[in-house]
Amino acid sequence: MTIELLRAPARQSGALAETAHRPWPVPEGSWMLGQTWQDLLFAHWRVNADALRRLVPAALTVEEHDGSAWLAITPFVLTGFRFRGTLPLPVVSSFPELNVRTYVTAEGKPGIWFFSLDTSSLLAVEGARRTYKLPYFHARMSVDRVDGRLAYRSSRRDSPRPFVFEGAYGSAGEPAEPPPGSLERFLTERYCHYAADGSRLYRAEIHHSPWQLRPAKVELDLNTMAPDGVELEGEPLCHLGERQDVVIWPLQELPANSTKASRKSTPSAGSPR
Repeated sequence: MTIELLRAPARQSGALAETAHRPWPVPEGSWMLGQTWQDLLFAHWRVNADALRRLVPAALTVEEHDGSAWLAITPFVLTGFRFRGTLPLPVVSSFPELNVRTYVTAEGKPGIWFFSLDTSSLLAVEGARRTYKLPYFHARMSVDRVDGRLAYRSSRRDSPRPFVFEGAYGSAGEPAEPPPGSLERFLTERYCHYAADGSRLYRAEIHHSPWQLRPAKVELDLNTMAPDGVELEGEPLCHLGERQDVVIWPLQELPANSTKASRKSTPSAGSPR
């Protein structure tokens, strides 16, 4: 077991020492999963809000910023994956992952809705689908570091149509914490994600330190990851996320009467998230 794997548990649980930046208090009860996100690219596109509304549960409200809804494609490398009270295991605790997501809210808690999560780890696919009810897919993936840049390739297995991402990315500036009210803060400072199983809606709380973002230089060779019916508008807004040590609480079902069915979007004037 490498030294980095041995250090991961202390770093992950240590993230709870910094909580003042959260928009609501840390959840009661014990977190369940620890993981570390590395070499994360945020590639954000403006998208039509109506197209997103058709693809998310009615109980969730699609959020907008600056008059637009947003869709992100986020490739990264996940390391130090473990259950609370255990050590991460070599090989199985590290793997690449590629997420496609948008921004929603329910019960006053802004969070993330995942359209898909691709990974090369079949164990992660099966476990996350059952435990967190997330749309994980098994993919062929490779990540290579060349001259300080990451060459990232992903192709979903056994898919009715190609879901492919091929590109390279690297830093184009110094890291900084997004200021309150900024678009970058709206897009990245999220401390829960939502999931659904039929008519049931769920939330999982997460915690990490505030994001430190770098401007990113990105070259996309092929990208067919957008959900069916969603068109990506213009060039993406791209940032690199500094390493994050993360803890995640168990999935909790939201009471049926706690959310009001709505297909509306919530405009944001840039309020802090």
